Amino acid sequence: MKMIGIGDNGAKGMHPQYVEWIDECDVLVGGERHLRFFQEFKKEKKVIKGGLSALTAELQQETRNVVILVSGDPLFYGLGSVLAKKLPLEIYPYISSVQLAFSRMQESWQDAYVVSLHGRSMKGLAQRIDGRKKMAVLTDETNSPQAIAKYLKRFGMTEYDAFVAENLQGENERCRFFTLDEMEQTSFFPLNVVILKQRLLVERTPIGIPDDAFLQRKPDKGLITKKEIRTLCLQELGLKNNSIVWDIGTCTGSVAIEAAKMAREGAVYAIEKNEGDLKNCLENQLKHRTDFVAVLGKAPDRLDEFPDPHAIFIGGNGGNMELLLQTCISRLQPDGRLVMNLATIENLTKALQHLKTLGCEVSIIQAQISKSKPILNLTRFEPLNPVFILTAKKGKES
Repeated sequence: MKMIGIGDNGAKGMHPQYVEWIDECDVLVGGERHLRFFQEFKKEKKVIKGGLSALTAELQQETRNVVILVSGDPLFYGLGSVLAKKLPLEIYPYISSVQLAFSRMQESWQDAYVVSLHGRSMKGLAQRIDGRKKMAVLTDETNSPQAIAKYLKRFGMTEYDAFVAENLQGENERCRFFTLDEMEQTSFFPLNVVILKQRLLVERTPIGIPDDAFLQRKPDKGLITKKEIRTLCLQELGLKNNSIVWDIGTCTGSVAIEAAKMAREGAVYAIEKNEGDLKNCLENQLKHRTDFVAVLGKAPDRLDEFPDPHAIFIGGNGGNMELLLQTCISRLQPDGRLVMNLATIENLTKALQHLKTLGCEVSIIQAQISKSKPILNLTRFEPLNPVFILTAKKGKES
């Protein structure tokens, strides 16, 4: 069984050996667009449409000579990686749409970041691409070039110019350069690839964003996990690039925002009970180029809307600590971590007891930090409020 990549120029762009295999096969499988290139093929054709489960089951029982046609490189965001696990395939790639787009742009692409929005949500794109100097974006009718331009502008990513390659190798091929404003106002064919390249160099913000860079509640300014404590907490969370993270009692969103920058290929879910603080969190997301789910509510309510996390940060428990910790530990993935900030020894004692009862391995850091402050031509130290940073690691059997 063979899987052959094909471009929008049909058979004329294929290696003669591939065309021969197609002519000789008993069953030709492909999308409607691909099969139209082989009108002269008179044997059986199967159209790839909708879900793959039924088609895969049929092909698993197939004993005849089968060729499957797939756009571009079947192993590049294609069906090849899915079907190769279930079918005895020989895979023969064509040029991918990304290769073609960069060739039309006359730009190297070995250093490009590639992201697919085809059939996927745009949620989380901001932190994934922030600071990337060059990238290719695979689109669909919802996540169109216009939608991408609007999204980038919303997060202040105006350092990018765009190149849009449409209907590559097809009869209506069209390739053009745009500013984001121009791309937002232009119509495009459904089949397109967007290349984004920094016009101005903009680097990612390092971990440890200053407190005054976050919008905070007024006049009660200060309801934020301070930078020095925040950095310790993020280290304790043990985040990986693809971690799923919960931030409970997110307030300004400072921890969630920094977590999203660290777990840029993962996802962050935040909950906040105060409507004004949640509004600040949403505005801080735009300011700091992060895009994650943040909802209004008092945990453990609404946590069932979030996927199981690898890491949980609790900045405030809202007075319902036992139930909250039970819910969090039950949902935390094996070997996951929960980190809590606690200001009093009474709450520390309660949390420690609950977490040990839940079978967690617990460690505590007592953080007492002072920061230098000028006084006339001298310098003194001003202490931050002391805090206990409690880390609970969930065992495989918890």
